[in-house]
Amino acid sequence: MTSALVLIDLMPRIIALPLAPHSGEEVLRRSRRLAEVFRANDRPVALVRVERPNVTEQPPGSDLVDGLVEEGDIVVVKRTIGAFHQTDLHDQLRRRDVTTLVLAGLVTTMGVESTARAASDHGYELEFVADAMSGLAADEHDFTIEKIFPRFGTVRNTGAYVALGH
Repeated sequence: MTSALVLIDLMPRIIALPLAPHSGEEVLRRSRRLAEVFRANDRPVALVRVERPNVTEQPPGSDLVDGLVEEGDIVVVKRTIGAFHQTDLHDQLRRRDVTTLVLAGLVTTMGVESTARAASDHGYELEFVADAMSGLAADEHDFTIEKIFPRFGTVRNTGAYVALGH
């Protein structure tokens, strides 16, 4: 039984959006740090990106950020808001005996929250990295971090995860 880091939609076109309270670049930098810590401790890292269904050519910037994926990572392409519906994410995590998901990425109230709700339905314990995610509006992000996510699991910041040596 182990924990896995799940990074949602760290794609250039989403990172470039006007996000708040943290910029896409800040979220990316913190997510990279979290991924380093998880990999150093032989814990799985899952990277999720979205594609529009039935669209042959995806918009520019639809791949994961260059250099984010490393050998051994789980890569999932979703076609809905959350990362579980019609993907193999659950199967990939179960094969690795993952019981806890640490969630980060973009955007808080959409991809991250939708993935969290589905993960809870699948029986995962949940943890959230508040400063390694951001929203389309600061008040939406803050509300979700303060009121919604604590009902599903533990909320920490990047520094706390690094200090824990996750």
